[in-house]
Amino acid sequence: MARTSCRLALMPACPTPSQIAEARCALAAADPALARAHATTPAFEWRLRPGGYEGLFRMIVEQQVSVAAAAAIWARVVDGLNGAVTPQAVLARDVETLRSFGLSGQKATCGREIALAQAEGRIDFDHLERLDDAQAVAALTAIRGVGRWTAETFLMFCEGRLDAFPGGDVALQEVMRWADRAEVRPNEKQAYARAELWRPHRGVAAHLLWGWYGGVKRGEISLEQAEQNAGGGD
Repeated sequence: MARTSCRLALMPACPTPSQIAEARCALAAADPALARAHATTPAFEWRLRPGGYEGLFRMIVEQQVSVAAAAAIWARVVDGLNGAVTPQAVLARDVETLRSFGLSGQKATCGREIALAQAEGRIDFDHLERLDDAQAVAALTAIRGVGRWTAETFLMFCEGRLDAFPGGDVALQEVMRWADRAEVRPNEKQAYARAELWRPHRGVAAHLLWGWYGGVKRGEISLEQAEQNAGGGD
């Protein structure tokens, strides 16, 4: 499917509502389990975020803290770097200085490692789109401190890649259990294997499942309603 340009230079291309709707219909037709989610989950927008070095560093900063804490820490990072979150600005500060902005030692070190990889040409955020998904994941995870989940969510949210799929995401694994009416949620390896049927729309499937998960958790969608709307069975 074609990719359309978004609003800012640092923003990636994003799937249009019609592209997402088309992919949802294809997924529902291909997999009755996803038809259950599709039947009751409202339309959604792609979770698009700014990309590049800043986008990946921010994703690292925001991990394992609350939304409010992440926003506060990131604001301190931006302020501490005088508004320029670039590899050059980060490499000009040592780990202790970065930690003074509210970062853990691990996150400060990771931010410098990503900056160093860009400065040394081991990764090129300006042209990462030239790599296919597997190559891009390999390039990102070659950076010390960047794991597979981070790489895949970066490609999905910060590059708008339609087939990126973070199989290690626990919420995704849980809602996949709902979709398949399983007693035990799949592990990471099983989640990747299960999602093979959803290619080349695995990113849309992830958004759909997250949307379903959120709706159920907020009490806006019931699993029983999904059963009825999808025809009551597989």
